[in-house]
Amino acid sequence: MNFSIFYSFSFMHRSYMEIFLLSLCFPFLLFPVISPTEAFYLPGSYPHPYGDGDLLSVKVNSLTSIDTEIPYGYYTLPFCKPINGVQNSREYLGELLMGDQIESSPYRFKSYVNETDVFLCSTGPLSMEEAKIMKLRIDQFYQVNLILDNLPAVRYTEKGGVRVRWVGFPLGLNYNNVYYIFNHLKFKVLVHNHGDDDHNDRYNNVTKRVIVGFEVSPCSYRHEIKGVGNLEMYQKFPSGINCDELSLAMVVKAGEPIVFSYEVSFEDSNIKWFSRWDGYLKMDGSRIHWFSILNSLMVVAFLAAIVLVIFLRTIRRDLAQYEETDKDVQAEISEEISGWKLVAGDIFRPPPNTDLLCILVGDGVQILGMAFVVVLLAAFGVISPASHGALLTGMLFSYLILGFVAGYVSVKLWRTVNGGDSKDWASVSWRAACFFPGLAFLVLVSMNSLLWGSESTGAIPFYLFVLLLLLWLFVSVPLTLVGGYVGLKSNSIKYPVRINHIAREIPPPKYPSWLVVIGAGTLPFGTLFIELYFIMSSLWLGQVYYVFGFLLMVMILLVIVCVEVALVLTYMHLCVEDWRWWWQSFFSSGSVAIYILIYCVNYLIFDLQSLSGPVSAALYLGYSLLMVVAVLFATGSVGFLSSFWFVYFLFSSVKLD
Repeated sequence: MNFSIFYSFSFMHRSYMEIFLLSLCFPFLLFPVISPTEAFYLPGSYPHPYGDGDLLSVKVNSLTSIDTEIPYGYYTLPFCKPINGVQNSREYLGELLMGDQIESSPYRFKSYVNETDVFLCSTGPLSMEEAKIMKLRIDQFYQVNLILDNLPAVRYTEKGGVRVRWVGFPLGLNYNNVYYIFNHLKFKVLVHNHGDDDHNDRYNNVTKRVIVGFEVSPCSYRHEIKGVGNLEMYQKFPSGINCDELSLAMVVKAGEPIVFSYEVSFEDSNIKWFSRWDGYLKMDGSRIHWFSILNSLMVVAFLAAIVLVIFLRTIRRDLAQYEETDKDVQAEISEEISGWKLVAGDIFRPPPNTDLLCILVGDGVQILGMAFVVVLLAAFGVISPASHGALLTGMLFSYLILGFVAGYVSVKLWRTVNGGDSKDWASVSWRAACFFPGLAFLVLVSMNSLLWGSESTGAIPFYLFVLLLLLWLFVSVPLTLVGGYVGLKSNSIKYPVRINHIAREIPPPKYPSWLVVIGAGTLPFGTLFIELYFIMSSLWLGQVYYVFGFLLMVMILLVIVCVEVALVLTYMHLCVEDWRWWWQSFFSSGSVAIYILIYCVNYLIFDLQSLSGPVSAALYLGYSLLMVVAVLFATGSVGFLSSFWFVYFLFSSVKLD
């Protein structure tokens, strides 16, 4: 049977995703066209040269699917196991949080030795339950993920003369309601002469090679059970295996065993070791990324012009009034400027829920700092793609360390708003240390309970929860308290004007202020929605995202737009004699989170149509909600701090009667 239908589906699915897409969190503009993997040696990874005949061991990772987003262990299905038993590889914190479960496999090669018709094992007759689960995993489009020398196995398909690369290979295929499994694997290992990489050594005249590529071609082949009865693992089949990649033969059926086999060939390659990840990290559609940057620059320029006009008009008014310019000019502008000057006695009046605002701003600065640190390190290649979970590990530890910044900002702002009061600073620091981590912990526990119920390897183990709590308690909390103490001892910001005892009445607005605040979020969202598509595809459709240079640039432009939006809206509120700018400045730029939430729901409905089951949808919505809250805190803090600086500068530089 021909299963080119599957390849056609794969190609169409890939083409659709390449039209446009994260999740958050550009040296191409800031540092001229430098690819991280080409320009830098990836820290944490080093070449491992192999001599001819050296043993190479293949590892297996969790089975994954874009249909369910729920990973399962490789050996939850009746696959062949190593002779010495399954051994877990040492995993880092980020790998465990991502749901990776890297284990040993029975697949092993001899370096630079081609082998064919290798017998792996024959399972016992499949039970009804085993056959049922295997068929279910095939229907859910689960992929098998193999790793050799830290390189994931890739497969290639062709459609219309275009070669498409996929990481991993499908478990099997359902064709006309008959389930077939890919039980024979054709491996191709690309190697490069280690002495050609300017090392000038041949290891005592013995040629050493490094692995620079790992390819796999799965096929379905029906072995004769009688011919494998006396074979041991790694022995050669008495008759050759001629397995066509476009044929289907091995049916999954209860009561029948499955025979697994493989072949491997080695091929010399011109790819050097430090460039071996280029093929994985190459991301098509660079023109779309540049369009995203250009679109963001246009928004920035437009808002910058508005901000410039505001400042120039303000300076002109002050010069006209206080430098004794023509009286006609003063009279002409006096009515225009009366609005924001009338609220001078109320402009620094403490807002409602002052403590909450200070905590949100402190947590937002911490999240924003974490995002910039991680993306900057990734853009320069410091965070290596060869290290599974390195990005998530970097995010976690950056967040923990930046707890100092959260405590400092929260307490210093709290002291400023409360007129230098130093009481209860520890309470503010403690709540800053608990607020966002508490929300994240609540989401993780809820999502983890769903994964535990599904018996998925993506579920965070209990001991890892304990470890995360200990890291937070003994690293983040103390640093936040220390930052709060430093903020307490630093000089508090003195207001340039006195606060009136009686609050000034605010004129009734012509339009609801919340409507303007929500509408302001469209501008920051316009700077990132294109890049957001690629990030979401990376997170939920199994694509590789590594254009962190573009992401860094988009983040910088996003911050600039948030600053400009907050300044414009704050000025507009002051002009209509509305002195309640504190929370409005926070939500004016933070309202971009509303549009990201709408986008996430839209992405679930129209781009993740294959997502099956309420558990998968709940996982997607839960993690998306956490991302939206993080964006709200980060962008809101940018808007508030820039507005605070603007108001302080405005009333410091203008003489008031």
